Amino acid sequence: TPPVATSKVGTAVGALCASVAVLVGACSSEPAVFSGSEGNERVRFLVPSDAGGGYDLTARTLAQSLQSTTARSDAGGATSYDVVVLPGSGGIVGLGRLALERAKPDLAMVMGLGLIGALDSEESDWSVSDVTPVAKLLEEPVAVLVPANSPFRTMSDLVDVWRTNPSELAFAGGSAEGGADGLFRTLLAREIGVDPAASTYRQFDGGGQLLPALLTGDVDVATTGVSEYLDQLAAGTVRALAVSTADRVPVVDAPTAREAGVDVVFTNWRGLLAPPGLTVDQLEVWIDRVRSLDASAGWQDVLAENGWRSSVITGSDFAEFLDAEAAFVSDTL
Repeated sequence: TPPVATSKVGTAVGALCASVAVLVGACSSEPAVFSGSEGNERVRFLVPSDAGGGYDLTARTLAQSLQSTTARSDAGGATSYDVVVLPGSGGIVGLGRLALERAKPDLAMVMGLGLIGALDSEESDWSVSDVTPVAKLLEEPVAVLVPANSPFRTMSDLVDVWRTNPSELAFAGGSAEGGADGLFRTLLAREIGVDPAASTYRQFDGGGQLLPALLTGDVDVATTGVSEYLDQLAAGTVRALAVSTADRVPVVDAPTAREAGVDVVFTNWRGLLAPPGLTVDQLEVWIDRVRSLDASAGWQDVLAENGWRSSVITGSDFAEFLDAEAAFVSDTL
């Protein structure tokens, strides 16, 4: 059984009490974090990448925000929210586990374009059609980042070297090449007339693994989600050369790629998938939870603080969106 980490949001409003459970033993069949709950209602968010990345940040932010806004459960006890981390293969390991949790309405997996890209580029026994699409939650800019000591001060500096000596550049991202980080790099390369394959691209399983490689100089440039690096940007340990969105992002001091001379507009996103076999009413509980959260002032503040933008699509509309994103990834690659 793979190691599983879980952190629990306590009953106090806004409190996040972290605990980690490492489960070992090849004969173990049901990790405790996936077993049924006792007492108060327990809602769990599955993170299919390493702690510290965009999925992890989204899940923990969701848990904290829901904890502060949720009403008392029907049973009279406060709802608790857990974050369960199960990384591997760009999210495919988590997707497989979610598919096995059939008809469990208290579980949802945070995902995004990174999972769609991983499914396009890696072998998998599972697909998003094996689970239940719940909702698209938000959109996030992708940034072009370099360490503070990088010779690249502007996007133009990077483009000049990329065009003349692309083989000298090492890029990296927290997703497969078909995920948001890899796709943004590919779109940038094509727009400036460079073969994306002329430079190396290292895939990390989330931004938590990517950061050390960027800071130590193992890679020259990272294309990755803005929210994962706000602390590093504020501290000055990394520098943003450009962001991917059509408009500037208030929390990042950087031009858009278009403003910097590269005509690319692109956004990443986050969504929720639930296990297969949910009833219509059980799915509606999740959708109502998402809509209520999105309507709250507190969540809108969270979105702004992280450079995110609300972009809620639910149910069958979200399923159609997932199909369109899969086609986009396939066509781009």
